Amino acid sequence: MVQSAKQNKMIKQTLLTGWNFMRWLRLGLGVFIAIQAVQTHDLFSGGIAAFFLFQVATNTGCCGASSCAVPITKNNQDKTEDAIFEEVKAK
Repeated sequence: MVQSAKQNKMIKQTLLTGWNFMRWLRLGLGVFIAIQAVQTHDLFSGGIAAFFLFQVATNTGCCGASSCAVPITKNNQDKTEDAIFEEVKAK
C-alpha cells in the first residue's frame, strides 16, 4: 500500500510534535519494560511494552486521543439577575 506525501507528512508530524511529560514517561517505561521482557523472555511484559510504545507512536492516552481529559465547557452566558431586597423592621 503506497501512502501519499500528505499522509507521510501527517505521520511525521504526529511522531515529532506534541512531546510532553507523559509521552516521555511512556517512552521510558516502554523501553525499560521491553528490555526486561527480552532479558526474562516474558511475553506478557513484551505485550505491555508494545502497548506503551504504541501509545508513544500514536500520541494517545489510556482511552484514545484525549478522551480521558475532562472536557472544557465554555459558558459565555454570564446572566445575573439583580436581587430584590425588602427591609424588615422590628416592632
